[in-house]
Amino acid sequence: MLSFLRRHRDPLLVCLILAHALGMFLGSSRRVREPNLVDRIALAVTAPVQRGAVATVDGMVNAWQQYVSLRSVRRENASLLEQNTKLRADVVGLAEARAENERLRRLVHYDEVSPGPKVIARVLGINPDPNRLTLRIDRGEGDGVRRGQAVVTADGVVGQVLRATASAADVLVVFDPNCRLGGRIQRTRSRVGISGAGDEQALKLEYLLRTEDLEEGDLVVTSGTDGVYPPGLVVGRVTGVQRQTSGMFLNAGILPAVNFGKVEEVIVLAPQPSTSFPTRMEGQGRR
Repeated sequence: MLSFLRRHRDPLLVCLILAHALGMFLGSSRRVREPNLVDRIALAVTAPVQRGAVATVDGMVNAWQQYVSLRSVRRENASLLEQNTKLRADVVGLAEARAENERLRRLVHYDEVSPGPKVIARVLGINPDPNRLTLRIDRGEGDGVRRGQAVVTADGVVGQVLRATASAADVLVVFDPNCRLGGRIQRTRSRVGISGAGDEQALKLEYLLRTEDLEEGDLVVTSGTDGVYPPGLVVGRVTGVQRQTSGMFLNAGILPAVNFGKVEEVIVLAPQPSTSFPTRMEGQGRR
């Protein structure tokens, strides 16, 4: 027994002090008195334990509240992220719709100022055949599209229909080396020949005498002499003028008015009255 008391002396002492303090508290609950020495010792011993217990409980409560709040914040952030993604998609869709409406508005305006049968078509893709630079459109013979018809946008000339099926057609673009059309320098009214250079960034200006008046930036339009394109359609602007010391004709290029990498809708025009392509003599500066 004595050995047990010696081994557990400190815990027993604390228990006795706590029991005494509890008894004193219960016994004096109806009257107020000054704490005695034992009360002070009990309070001194139990106060740190009480503070630790209260701090532990408060910490657990705060941790739980923060965990619950954090889960709520995470759910709210996920919801806001989803809403933001949808709104961004809506903005992109609205921007696309606005751009398409603007393009269609320009095509409709072109239709108003240029009367005659027309078919509006959407570009489906680019033909990968390196020997033929063509665009595929979603209108064909069933819509009145025929081989040889001119294809344009509100910005200018695109090309002409190369072949057509019931529901689609291929358009030979003007920068294809096989493409030829008659043109005119708008400022001077000089007739010229225009051919593709195989590069969508440039066309060739042909059959203009090197003594003719030609300046960088001159606007080139269709002359209407090739039987495909009506007169006055914009082709592009003169670039890279070179006047050789020998030879009959000067060398120059034409920067296309149409950005072929961005063409999405086109207009297929009705066939023009059959005429011959301008000869070399017609292109030698006649006005």
